[in-house]
Amino acid sequence: MTLQELELLIQEGEGYNVEYKQSFPSKLSELATELCAFANANGGVLLVGIDDKQQVVGITMDNTQRSRIQGVVNLIDPALAINVSEHKVNGKVILCFECPAGEQKPYAVSGSIYVRNGPNSERVIGIEQMRRFFQHSDSIFFDTAPCPSFNYPDDFDANSFQEFTGKAGITANFAEINLLTNLRLTANNQQLTNAAVLFFAKNVQSHISHATIRCVLFKGIDKRYILDSKEIAGNLVVQYEEALKYLISKLNLRYEIENQKGGPRKEILEIPETVFREALVNALCHRSYYEKGAVIMVEIYDDRVEISNPGGLISSITQKEFGTKSFSRNPLIFGLMQRINLVEKVGSGISRMRDAMKESELIEPKFEMGGFFTVIFYRPMVFEKWLEGWSLHLTTPLTKILLAIHDSERVTKAQLSDITGQGKTSVDNNISKLRSFGILIREGSDRSGKWVINQLPPPAA
Repeated sequence: MTLQELELLIQEGEGYNVEYKQSFPSKLSELATELCAFANANGGVLLVGIDDKQQVVGITMDNTQRSRIQGVVNLIDPALAINVSEHKVNGKVILCFECPAGEQKPYAVSGSIYVRNGPNSERVIGIEQMRRFFQHSDSIFFDTAPCPSFNYPDDFDANSFQEFTGKAGITANFAEINLLTNLRLTANNQQLTNAAVLFFAKNVQSHISHATIRCVLFKGIDKRYILDSKEIAGNLVVQYEEALKYLISKLNLRYEIENQKGGPRKEILEIPETVFREALVNALCHRSYYEKGAVIMVEIYDDRVEISNPGGLISSITQKEFGTKSFSRNPLIFGLMQRINLVEKVGSGISRMRDAMKESELIEPKFEMGGFFTVIFYRPMVFEKWLEGWSLHLTTPLTKILLAIHDSERVTKAQLSDITGQGKTSVDNNISKLRSFGILIREGSDRSGKWVINQLPPPAA
């Protein structure tokens, strides 16, 4: 590695293929596990002597340390050819480990397998997780594979790349191809990877035709009547931005005055914008680009919004682990999204969507994980219209209880009995029925709590 390449890696920051360590740790295994994770993924570079703020702090090197370095490499099994070099930056020593993508996966340290999860390294825990890793250890990520139809630099959009490096805080003091190489976006003979094409091609769809988003607005709650549709092409950032604009343009807004002195009004989308940002980034990062007969879908109905991507839940994550662990089908795409701050924290997108809907007092998003991965956001509805939709499933006594609770969420059972003209036993039984439907929830204690009406859609006829 040249000094210029090292300076570029420091400037670009940590990511899927780059890791920093401030000092040489006392335990050799701390470095070995990072290198092991790189080997089990797409390779990477480990720099020792850089802190988390990308500041060069340097380390002290002597013959004892150099002997320990060889010990680090020897901890990885099977043996792996790792290039280790020392460099001086501003008079301070930086130790550089260049680790290739291993050809004999899986690699282990002291019998444990480590993998990259976003910008972090994690140990594979449990028999089932280890079995899944063995099954997929030789799989080729779509985004890391070269795109044979792409000719660099003729097909390359330098303006998009310049905009990306600006957002990522990468200065343009280095040759374009060097920046691409350090971002792991080049393959053999300077061919660009599919990830590079999806972000920086002048015409993405001439190389990867199915990499689009289709947005559709329906009348009603099924697919019979289409009011509007739009096919969104371009690079992935453009697709993200345009799909978000489409959603905002088709959903309802309400307005709040910022203060009592006639300040500017605040626009509030009926469903929090943040959940759409999370869902769109998730779809673009985790869709299966090997599925050529399908595209990402954004569907807007009277009662809900559905965002779907081909590929379903990635097999490396079980449904039990869903929402707590993250493993990307396209780690390079995920890493690029992270560099421009479209991904906040690895593995937290699902919980952020759930929290945002809860804070807005909306129904928790629903996730379907078949051949497609689909997230469903239920739109707020006028209570009377929602109640009408349930008319085939609710008796008159059940409807009276819901109307009374809608008027006063802290109404007691005794008061419900007086309001609805039902005996206390009947009230208890009917409340149990409403709770079994999932449309009535009790929050807090019987004395100080409140009722919450969960406006779920009625069961299918």
